Amino acid sequence: MQDVEHPAIDDNLALLRREDFDELLERAAERGAIRALANLGLENGHAACDIRELRGLLDAWRDARRTAWQTVVKVLTTGLLMAFLVGAAIKLKVYGGGQ
Repeated sequence: MQDVEHPAIDDNLALLRREDFDELLERAAERGAIRALANLGLENGHAACDIRELRGLLDAWRDARRTAWQTVVKVLTTGLLMAFLVGAAIKLKVYGGGQ
């Protein structure tokens, strides 16, 4: 397939001033952003608020997950230390166990 030149398009682009071209690009970018937000379901003007809420929920989830892991580590550490203490107490015959 050959690359067909479009003289009318080239002529029109040559007639565009830098400012007009920048404005055209800006409008195209805005339309693309609006279309992208609409595809995400955030087109109703509350996108910034919705995204802030989603980020807040994500931060809360990360904090809860971190806290859960810290709790698991603390419980395991406490259980291990208690097992050592009970083992030492039995070994030293504090409770009358062992031989």
